[in-house]
Amino acid sequence: MSVVIRTATRADVPLIRELVQALADYEREPDAVKATEADLARTLFDDGATAHSVICEQDGVAVGFAVYFFNYSTWLGRNGLYLEDLFVRPEARGQGAGLALLRHLAGVAVAKGCGRFEWSVLDWNQPAIDFYRAAGARPMDEWTVYRMDGQALADFARG
Repeated sequence: MSVVIRTATRADVPLIRELVQALADYEREPDAVKATEADLARTLFDDGATAHSVICEQDGVAVGFAVYFFNYSTWLGRNGLYLEDLFVRPEARGQGAGLALLRHLAGVAVAKGCGRFEWSVLDWNQPAIDFYRAAGARPMDEWTVYRMDGQALADFARG
């Protein structure tokens, strides 16, 4: 099978939205996706967009995607690449699509002079954990992700 990673375009927004929903379904959060196609178009493709997406195709058929953005490390004095989402359709898994996506983004990180390539994985997602470890990634066990969102974020911002 021929695997190609290409930069997503505005025309891919319906596909990206579909794949985001498929990811949410896989992660047992089918009702969590609030992003509309308009939201994705604006945040991925409008002037000033800071998030980016790539599409993985096998023999011309879209089988996966990734969304990423650049963060910053004061300790390194360099940007890092943060992988927000990576998803490969179940029927395409085990055929190199996920590895091609991950390797492509590693190449982007190297080309941009990034000091890190990071992402989060759900602790119950053993297939993903095994895949990432096999690729050479290591968990950052000493770190815990914190989040503020929704009403808690609004309340905190107001003081």
